[in-house]
Amino acid sequence: MTDVLVWTIERRLELAKRAELLRKELGELEAEVARLEAAEMVFGQWAEATDGGRRSPGIVSPEPEPEPEPEPVAVAAGPGAGGMRVVPDRVEGMGLEVLTSEYRRIMEAVADGPVMAKDIALGLGREATPAKIEPVRGQLRKLADRGWLVRTASGRYLPR
Repeated sequence: MTDVLVWTIERRLELAKRAELLRKELGELEAEVARLEAAEMVFGQWAEATDGGRRSPGIVSPEPEPEPEPEPVAVAAGPGAGGMRVVPDRVEGMGLEVLTSEYRRIMEAVADGPVMAKDIALGLGREATPAKIEPVRGQLRKLADRGWLVRTASGRYLPR
């Protein structure tokens, strides 16, 4: 009988401690909500006063002037620009000239036989550190995904 009483008292004390912790956490959360509400109100007032940040506060302009049309800018389109793929899907008869110089150098290094990303990175003059090897590994995977290379089960790459 006393075991039940002891268990009940211990359980009540344990739950009381937990309730206190939850009250404290709830208080912190309510304080943060209040701070965010205040910040939201201040930002809303600033946005109204400055027309969303388009003009300085305190300056009242009778009528907004239309913004001039921007002049068209000539853009040199190259691989990777405007949605163009840097590595296109390989089609029969397609040569290496469609690849960028970096990818051509990788393809030339792979032409010698099965190689690993580390070997290619060293061949490109990079250090044998993970930070230098991983980008090369990504380039090799991209070439393999687009049909330029074959990846073996051991992680080596071969020309298709």
